[in-house]
Amino acid sequence: MGAWLSCTSALNVEANLNIRGGVGSAPEVDFRVHGLDSLSRKAASQLGSFWSPITEKGGLEKMLNTKKIRILAVDDHPLLREGIAKVINGEEDMQLVGDAANGREVVELFRRHRPDITLMALQIPEVSGVEAILAIRKECPIARIIALTTCSGEALARRAFKAGVTGYLLKNIPPRELLEAIRAVHFGQRKISPEIATQLVEHCCEDALSERELDVLNRVAVGSSNKLVAAQLAITEGTVKAHMKNILLKLDASDRTHAVIIAIQRGFLVA
Repeated sequence: MGAWLSCTSALNVEANLNIRGGVGSAPEVDFRVHGLDSLSRKAASQLGSFWSPITEKGGLEKMLNTKKIRILAVDDHPLLREGIAKVINGEEDMQLVGDAANGREVVELFRRHRPDITLMALQIPEVSGVEAILAIRKECPIARIIALTTCSGEALARRAFKAGVTGYLLKNIPPRELLEAIRAVHFGQRKISPEIATQLVEHCCEDALSERELDVLNRVAVGSSNKLVAAQLAITEGTVKAHMKNILLKLDASDRTHAVIIAIQRGFLVA
């Protein structure tokens, strides 16, 4: 039986390597060209240098085994971090290079380890997950980050994607799906939990709350009166009432309490 390896080069060429005679034998290479009629001899010779290490004794095994997906995980619950570590370290193609308990720590660990994939909880102390994502992506725009959260609301998901995540998953997914998502994101795909996708579609045409409206609603959520909110934000009480009117309209809420409940469900506020 031949061992098959497939890759795509910068020349837009897909090459399949079939090693029939065992390790060390000459390979048969089948080039399939996308968008071109033929492959020039020059391009073929350039690709030949890619395959030569594989045909050396043990070359194929080394190529397949040496490159592991390096992963950094962050969550403020030790039990969940331990569970993630156990799942990842049980895979031959993955390695957990570090774990963090808060947003500030994960930014520091990212600088140190430069992982291939970062698993990021969003509701974490000191620096929020979204803020940590922004900080990491500012330093490393190509960083691949998968958000892990218990919140199925579309508002938090929208903020996370805007910050730069490549995947967005709920924490209740089976370990197998997490591993599949890590591999998919590592190879350039996007992954999103179906529940989140449904929420995004359902609310895609609705107006989002403005930053000032979120400021007001956050204070209302802890029981502050309009007068107190006005003092805290250095605005008039009439302006607070106007913001609350817009909030109720946007969230289709009947009153202040209802607005807070909806905002938490949709991820505008963190419970």
